[in-house]
Amino acid sequence: MNIRIAFASLLAASALATSVSAQTLNVVTAGDTNMVDYINDYLGPKFEESHPGVTVRAVGTGPGDGGSQAIFEKINAQKDKDVWDVDVAVVHQRMAGQMVQDGLLANYRDGLTTAKLVTRETAENALGVNVSGYVMPMFHSQIAIAYNPDVIATPPQSYEELAKWVKENPGKFGYNGITGGMAGVGFVFGWMYAFSDMADEIRNGPWVDGAADKWAPALASLRDFNQSVVMTPGNAGTLDAMNRGEIAMGPVWMDMFYTWVADGRLNPNLKLMILSPGMPGQPMYYAVPAKAAQADLAKEFIAFATSPAVQAEGIVRRFNWFPGIDPQNVKSELTDAEWNRLFADVAPETLAERGWSMPQAKYFAAILEAYEKNVAK
Repeated sequence: MNIRIAFASLLAASALATSVSAQTLNVVTAGDTNMVDYINDYLGPKFEESHPGVTVRAVGTGPGDGGSQAIFEKINAQKDKDVWDVDVAVVHQRMAGQMVQDGLLANYRDGLTTAKLVTRETAENALGVNVSGYVMPMFHSQIAIAYNPDVIATPPQSYEELAKWVKENPGKFGYNGITGGMAGVGFVFGWMYAFSDMADEIRNGPWVDGAADKWAPALASLRDFNQSVVMTPGNAGTLDAMNRGEIAMGPVWMDMFYTWVADGRLNPNLKLMILSPGMPGQPMYYAVPAKAAQADLAKEFIAFATSPAVQAEGIVRRFNWFPGIDPQNVKSELTDAEWNRLFADVAPETLAERGWSMPQAKYFAAILEAYEKNVAK
């Protein structure tokens, strides 16, 4: 759907709702259609039940950073107005940081009843930008290594061990490089964390001119590593290759892995692990625009959406995502079977230790460019 038409439809719906109800909450979300469906079909109706007279309306702007860019452009176009027509924005890390820097978001999180339930660093840092107070994680996705224990009894636990293992077992590891999906991109970022001697700078910034000049050894070793692996066409391609037994190990999104297992599309004997020192994941954020018309209601909505009960039902059960709040705060809302399934292979402690953030924005782009020039030949 054309973004302008989508926003026009949202405003028309809001005007109609205002005539018959006390308040309308306008939620604009980046991401796939499941994000809009989640709010319109589940989260919105549940919030309305506890808030008589309130109507929640959600519209999507599309997947990936492009969807978040559309939200930025919509809000930025209204920056000189007294009141904006977006009450809650659901955005990716990269755009959240820019919106904070440009003064487009409200510093609201400390006033939430669920604020103290958040513990991961992604609630404070978005690709090198301090976003503390401006965002509340909706959920976390995490990249991990899937492997077949029938083939690999003792899998390598670090990038260094993996590099050695791949040389000894050519053709058994597969990934998609930096095209076709973020699982492969995240694997490359993890490689740079492990071998560049710049892990902290890459993750947190600030950007240092000439940084890429120091990456030659890490990139050369990755190019050598790629000579012994199978290059897959994307995230799904890696899982398909594992399911067919063509490879025995590869990087995947953990939520996608669990969903495929639950749907019967993937060998249930496969397992997951996160390599040391760490592999990246990313959250989606709830944010409140600085001049939202329904700012107080937006805060109530976000507190509701990040409550343990809703995180358990909406985030874990429906999507196999990791909660946006600390998982320990959700545990009592899950059955033992549900908890064990979510953390069967990667314990919460391991996730906290090795679940690292994506690179700071400039390093993010520079690593992809360096890969294209030095590895993808």
